[in-house]
Formats: sequence, structure tokens, C-alpha cells
Amino acid sequence: MHDSDASGDEPHDRVLAEVGFDRLLREVLARVREVVDEKSKLQHLLDAVVAITSELSLDGVLTRIVRSASSLVGARYAALGVLADGPERQLRTFVHHGMDTEVVEQIGDLPTGHGLLGLLIEEPRPLRLDDIAAHPASYGFPEHHPEMTSFLGVPVRTRDRVFGYLYLTEKGGGQDFGEIDESVAVALAAAASVAIENAKLYEEAERRQAWLSATAEVISLLAEETPTDRALQAVADRARTVSGADVAWVVSGSDPCDLHLEVVAGAPADREALHALPMEESLASLVVRTGVPVSVDDVATDPRAVDPSSVDGWPRIGPVMVLPLRSGSGVEGVLSLAWTPGRIDAFRRLDPALPTSFAEQAALALQVARSREDRTRMSLLEDRDRIGRDLHDLVIQRLFGVGLGLQSTVQMVPAEEPAQRLREAIVDIDDTIKDIRRTIFALGKLETSTDLQSEIERLVARAAATMKLQPRLRFEGPVRTTVTDAVAPDLLAVVSEALTNVSRHARASSVEVRVSVAHHTLEVVVADDGCGMPRDVRESGLRNLRERAAGHGGELVVESGAGTGTTVTWRVPLG
Repeated sequence: MHDSDASGDEPHDRVLAEVGFDRLLREVLARVREVVDEKSKLQHLLDAVVAITSELSLDGVLTRIVRSASSLVGARYAALGVLADGPERQLRTFVHHGMDTEVVEQIGDLPTGHGLLGLLIEEPRPLRLDDIAAHPASYGFPEHHPEMTSFLGVPVRTRDRVFGYLYLTEKGGGQDFGEIDESVAVALAAAASVAIENAKLYEEAERRQAWLSATAEVISLLAEETPTDRALQAVADRARTVSGADVAWVVSGSDPCDLHLEVVAGAPADREALHALPMEESLASLVVRTGVPVSVDDVATDPRAVDPSSVDGWPRIGPVMVLPLRSGSGVEGVLSLAWTPGRIDAFRRLDPALPTSFAEQAALALQVARSREDRTRMSLLEDRDRIGRDLHDLVIQRLFGVGLGLQSTVQMVPAEEPAQRLREAIVDIDDTIKDIRRTIFALGKLETSTDLQSEIERLVARAAATMKLQPRLRFEGPVRTTVTDAVAPDLLAVVSEALTNVSRHARASSVEVRVSVAHHTLEVVVADDGCGMPRDVRESGLRNLRERAAGHGGELVVESGAGTGTTVTWRVPLG
């Protein structure tokens, strides 16, 4: 029997054994807790995946991803940076979680993809740091930004490309992110990529439905016999709304050298300024010639483009998409969609096939509307032709017969006064016959306010009937296409007033009217060989012409001498 109490060896061994057992027990308990935590995280990860995939909108998916990631790994702050579609590889969207609204406002602009975030963009692989500031690529934090130490970043991939990056900072309890946190974040990013892809497909389906609805709306509008100008405005309005563009406009014309900007959506429609744009050398002219859609990232730097930003009230235009209005007979114009430079990513996200199809369907509907207008115009011409025949075959012949009867009666009236009255009646009948013939001639042409030369011809013809002589009328230069709607009423008033003065005062035997456009200047000259103007004549009508010229920054010049006739020159700048 040993004396264990004396030496004390047995109690010492027992103490050592108890210490080893406690350590082992603690390790086992730690492993159990890790297993429980992993199981809990796995369950939370599954719950997060279900929650993310149940969301359909892309914005909702992104918000749920950052919130779920923050909860799963115990990060105080979480963010998801979405890459732009262009080659710049910069962040276009930054969805964040954990910061108060006041702090975000104090920080100002959100990150665009430089420093540590830029490193992740260049090297798309998981990155885990114990101290952000210690990394060589760190830029530091802007003013008012909360302090951050631990960091975990993983890429979010959709198909074969990186959609964005998930950023997590400030692990709870002052700890660092571990391998389990990284595995959870990578798994969440993989599940998020599927949800993001589904959300993008859902949004794409909604966009297609919106374009189809816009097409149906335009076709329905044209089916209701809507005027063409209103239909074109509807095309521009709907295209701008559905595409998310800042400005949309329609250029009409099948001749690349004769195009006109007709309607605008999203910017002031100053027709005078818009018609002054040199459309013959533009992207619209190129598309009309080739029939192929054209897209440019910056209209101001493209040598083929005409930048409409110079028009007052228009925003600065950056990217532009020009689409042909193609029908069965060819290209009849273009539909242009434009964005401001800061919204180039919205331009790049738009699938050109959708607005191109819309433009083609709109062009077909416009062609149907124009065909309907042509049929209406033809029916009107047929009615006018019938009226003209009736006037010629019935009314004029009867008046001519009455006139012949009166001429034979004059020979039988001995008294001079009754005979003179009969002769005056015969002259009136002749004048009436001439007026009816002019009316028959006018019925053969459709009156339109846009045909300026026809309006001037009618004014001259009306003055000829009053003066009993036919003024000579000449046009020089592109009068019909260059004179704007703002100047046209004054031009017609000047011609009318000048011819009225000749008829009342000149006693002329010849009159010449010349309307010319050259070097961006409109000039109207009315010259006669009459008696001229006295020096002290009161300028009542002429003062009105001077005021009309001054209103457009022009001038009125009157040259007259006794017995040498009068020349009135009205000159105003165009454009």
C-alpha cells in the first residue's frame, strides 16, 4: 500500500486530467455552436434566397439582396454596386443599406467605382480585408462618411458577365469577416444573380408590352381619321414615354435633301428655328438614304449629326437613336430619340429592335392615314370638277346668251342714256363671266395654307381683275420651302398692300412683282410705270409695311419719281 497523501502525485494528475477535460469540453461546445450557427446561417440563407426570388422588379431585388446580405453575415453596412452597360466599366447604380438618410445627404455623390471598389471591378473575385484603410488601393472616406474597418466584397454574375458587386463592411462585435461569411456571401451572390436575371427578363417583357400598347394606341388613333400632324405628335409622345428618352422628334420626307422637322416631344417646338436646321446633311438624311437605324453616343461630337441643342429651350443632347419610318413605298421620314449626356446608360439599356419595330408599324399606319386623306382629296376634286362643269356649261352659257341679247337690244334703243346702261350691263356680264372662269380654274387646285406661292398667285390674280391688267409675277429661289410661318403672313400682306396702292394711285400700264430668296434674305419688289408718288404723300399703308419689316429686323425702301413710276422693296432676313 502506497502513501499517496505524502507525495501529492495522485491529486496533481487528477487536476491535470480535469483541466484537459475542460479544454476538450469547451472545444466541443465551440464546435457545436459553430455547427448550430452554420445551420442557422444556412436556414437564413435559404430564407433570403426565397425572399429574393419572389420579387419581380429589379429595384426590389437589389434592395432585398443588400438587406439579406447584411443580416446573414452580421454586417452593419451593405451595398450593391451595379455596373454600367458601356465599355467604361463604371458604377451606374449604388443600392445601400445601414446609413441614415441624413448621412447619405451629407456625403453627397455616391461612389462611381474608384479606389477599392474600382479594384474589385478590375479583378472580379471575392476580397476580404481586416482593415480597409491598410489596403494600397484604398482612397479613404469622404467627409461625413462613417468609419469602416472590416470589409468583404464579392462579384454578382449574370450569365457570362459581371452585373455588379456586393460590398459588406463593419462585422458585428468588432470582429473580422471569416471564411464562412465569405462562403455565405458568395452563395447569396450566386442566388441573387438568378433573381436579377429573372427580374431583368420580367422588365424586358413589360417593356415589350409597353411598346405593343403604344403601337396599338397609334394605330387606333389613325383609324379614327385623326389629322396627320396630330398622329405624328402622338408617335413622338408615345415613343418618348415608353423609351424613357428626354426628347423625341419626327422628321418627314422621302428625299434626303428635302427633310423637315415636323413635331417634337419633350422640348419647345419652335417651328421657325427647327426648320432652319440643315437637315440635308444629318443623321436623319443618312437614315432616309440607307433605311438603316443609326445610334450615336454623343450627337455633338459625331460629324454626321446635326445637334438640335442650339434651339432655345432644348436640353443638352448626348446619345441619339435615329429610326426609319419605313412603309411599303420606302422610307418616309425618321423617328429620333435622344437622352441627355448624364442618362447615357438608359440609352444603352434600350433594345433598338423595340423602337425600330414601333417606328415601322407607325409608318404603315401613317401611310394608311395619308391614303385616306388622298381619297378624300380626290373626292373633293371630283366634286369641284363637277361644279366647274356645271358653271361652264350652264351658268356661263346662259350669261353669254343674255349678253348677246343685250348687245342686239342696244342697236334698237335710240336714247343714249338707256343704251349706255345696257352697254354697262353687258360689261358687267362679261366681268362676271371672267370671274366665274377664274373660279372654275381655282376649283381645279386644292387651296392650302402651306403653298405660299399659290397664295401669292391668287393675290396677283385678284389685283389683276381690279387693275384691268395682268401684273408680271416672278419667283426666285426656294420661296416655298424657306419662308417660315412667322414671316409668311407679313409677306402676303405686303404683296396685297403694294398692289392695292398701285391699283388706287399709280395709273400704271405695267406692273411687276418679284419675290426672291437668296443668302438667307427674303426680298419683295413691286414696281410700276405709273405717275409716281408726290413728295408730301402721307405714308399710311407704307408705314404699315415699314413696321412689318422692322418686326423681322428688315427694311422698306421706296423709290419714286414724277412720271417715272414707283418701286417698293421690302426686305427681311430669314433664319
